[in-house]
Amino acid sequence: MIIARAPVRVSFLGGATDYPEFFLKHGGAVIGTAIDKFAYIAVSKRIGQLFEYPIRVSYSKVEQVKSVDEITHGPFRECLKRCEITEDVEINYFANLPAFTGLGSSSTFVVALLQALHAYRGRFIHGIDLAYDAIAMERNVLNENVGCQDQTFAAVGGFNLIEFRSERDIVVNRLPLSPARINEFQEHLMIFFTGVKRRADNIVKKQIDRMDDNKERLKKMLSLVDKGYNILTGNEPIEEFGQLLHLSWLEKKRLEDSISNSDIDFIYETGREAGAIGGKLLGAGAGGFVLLFVPPEKKEAVRERLKGYYELSFRINAPGCQIISNI
Repeated sequence: MIIARAPVRVSFLGGATDYPEFFLKHGGAVIGTAIDKFAYIAVSKRIGQLFEYPIRVSYSKVEQVKSVDEITHGPFRECLKRCEITEDVEINYFANLPAFTGLGSSSTFVVALLQALHAYRGRFIHGIDLAYDAIAMERNVLNENVGCQDQTFAAVGGFNLIEFRSERDIVVNRLPLSPARINEFQEHLMIFFTGVKRRADNIVKKQIDRMDDNKERLKKMLSLVDKGYNILTGNEPIEEFGQLLHLSWLEKKRLEDSISNSDIDFIYETGREAGAIGGKLLGAGAGGFVLLFVPPEKKEAVRERLKGYYELSFRINAPGCQIISNI
């Protein structure tokens, strides 16, 4: 049995500039981190002669089929084809967090699945090459409206500034931070669940369709990446990063009307009233998790004001996709 795991991500600055529709014309970059919440894929041999159905895949549903083409779940079907596995296999998926919550879980699933299937075939796809494989799968085979940061964070992990030049030319810059600086940053982060899970496809498509109209706004969001990098790696107070998050969120909300709503605005503004410096909605919009950047001494006040919402406990700078069992 092969078990692979890959982390989801939290994106801070530069979101939406990781779509080829934008970065191939204007460049793109994000600052973000993998966090210690994972998708897991277990792949094992299934003795086809002993079962009516030689292929079994399990996720929120269970599919038992006689051929790969009969699998209705697109990523399972196409990744099996990509890795040339056509019979006698069982695959199980499980995760720390539900899908459709704005943390890149769909891409994380594909990264973990490809890693596990390649390893099952005796191959290992390392780091950025695994990200390229997942990006090609999602964008070119599954025809998903996705950017390129989620697959990259899932594959390589870490706390990074990532530059996007093309779909096969992505540069990962590890943030050169001391453990004390990383811990200081960590201590300012809070994440609350809106209670809404949603598919991002329609929201992302609207944003892609409006990229030319939003060109200047996206360029402004991109310019905040370098400023954020300088704050994190320099001697500036860490609170200044929270102010950049606030500026970026104000710009992001204007990209498309469906990105935010009254519930999201309530969480964000209530958090700000209680002491948060800035923050943002994670993911494409309309639901999922809200990130708040809060001085440690104000956290309890924010927590009390938002006690009706689930607060996610997490750690940043998590490792990238790994094979954690091969037995």
